Amino acid sequence: MEANTSPFKAVVQIILGSSSIARRTILAEMGYEFTIMTADIDEKCIRKDKPEDLVMALAEAKAEAILQRPIGDYIKDAEPTLLITCDQVVVYEGVVREKPSSKEEARQYLKDYSGSHAATVGSVLVTNLKTGFRKGEWDRVEIYFHEIPDEIIEKLIEEGIVLNVAGGLIIEHPLILPFVKQVVGTTDSVMGLPKALTDKLLREAL
Repeated sequence: MEANTSPFKAVVQIILGSSSIARRTILAEMGYEFTIMTADIDEKCIRKDKPEDLVMALAEAKAEAILQRPIGDYIKDAEPTLLITCDQVVVYEGVVREKPSSKEEARQYLKDYSGSHAATVGSVLVTNLKTGFRKGEWDRVEIYFHEIPDEIIEKLIEEGIVLNVAGGLIIEHPLILPFVKQVVGTTDSVMGLPKALTDKLLREAL
């Protein structure tokens, strides 16, 4: 595939500052090779009124946390190194939702989405470790649902994966997919890493 043989992708090192399996999968699908470094920050300490401001602030905080680590070898290397940090929240009826704190909260979240709609707001921030250049943007996707049967919600709760994602929202899961009525935006953005935006920011950061 042409995407995997791009000269741009051959001359840049990438660090993905996320432990998200979905983000790893998406970045690999884009044809990039990368290493993983995760940021250990207390996300609850960062609060903003607008979801767009919140996800950008969290991506910035993650980048700063990773930059505090010993990354000298990356900076000394002849090839430029770009750090990608991200964050995502779900917005339901104007209220920001992060990862559910319990099974009960996850259950209520999913019941709320049934026959209704929610939005994901996600950020991507790219930092060039050599030059210090940094740029980020956010992306919003609207998701509309059919009625979700209680038994489907219970299966998702027992499986546990909805406890590890913003707002308990995971539209690509085979159990929930049949009940997704419409997605206004891209599925990769809902999964946590919008491909087009990420690619654009990576190129701008070089």
